[in-house]
Amino acid sequence: MCPNSTSTACRWDGSPRDTRPRRPLRVAATSPSRLLRTGQSGRCRACGNPIDFYQRTDQRPIALHPAELAAALVPVSCRWHLSCGIAHPHGDGSAWCRIPHAVLCPARIPTLRLTSHVEEMRRRLGVRSRRLIDSGDFAPAAPPPPEPNASSARPARPVVQLLLGRCLADRPIEDIRCVAQTRHRRRCPLPVLAPGTPKGIWKLLPAGPQRGQLTLPTGPMAVYDLSRLPYGEQLRWRTQHCPAHAAAPNAADLALAGWQVFDPLLHAAHIRTRLPHAPGDQA
Repeated sequence: MCPNSTSTACRWDGSPRDTRPRRPLRVAATSPSRLLRTGQSGRCRACGNPIDFYQRTDQRPIALHPAELAAALVPVSCRWHLSCGIAHPHGDGSAWCRIPHAVLCPARIPTLRLTSHVEEMRRRLGVRSRRLIDSGDFAPAAPPPPEPNASSARPARPVVQLLLGRCLADRPIEDIRCVAQTRHRRRCPLPVLAPGTPKGIWKLLPAGPQRGQLTLPTGPMAVYDLSRLPYGEQLRWRTQHCPAHAAAPNAADLALAGWQVFDPLLHAAHIRTRLPHAPGDQA
């Protein structure tokens, strides 16, 4: 008799053996976006509905509605499309498009005339938001208290100057955290302001009108200046990476960088006219 040998694809009891290797998430070196798909989903802090984060061509984030909509039912100014992970503010010629969540968010007042289909979607999201609140699964985020301009404490959202421009951070300088993914598929816990790396200096620089906005104040404002650092260090701050992940060419991001292009008109509440008190001016 011939021996009845089991296949190597099965265990001793004949059950199938799962031999598929776990494939890590990677980003191509030529990809314009380093953000992994797992880091793009979230919930709106105002209404609790799902949203997808994408980067625009100017590297600023935008929250889009997760589902595609028929382009004929969406106003032309609200049509967006995705290409290589980058959001573009117009249609791509197809019959489908994406729409910003700010247009559908029931917690916001619409600033333009919407179609009946978009109004119906806003109503549905409003009903879903009310159900989440009633069930206790969601609580709207309370607006942060206004930051006193005359205080000399560390600003909660400092203005940083780097790469020939100014950006507004989403948290204090010391709390800015690396957005890269570790080997354990978690967000890196290391800060961007790592020990042993060049640090910026707090300076009083003129706010200055930009793009012909003559109504803006021309007085000085507190800015965390990184412009004297080497280009590689400024780029590391802009991509929000720790030194270890900045040196890794294939490092993927698990979250969006918390920078916003600073606009003195939109971000006037975050303008500080006094330098923070600290031992020296360096953070």
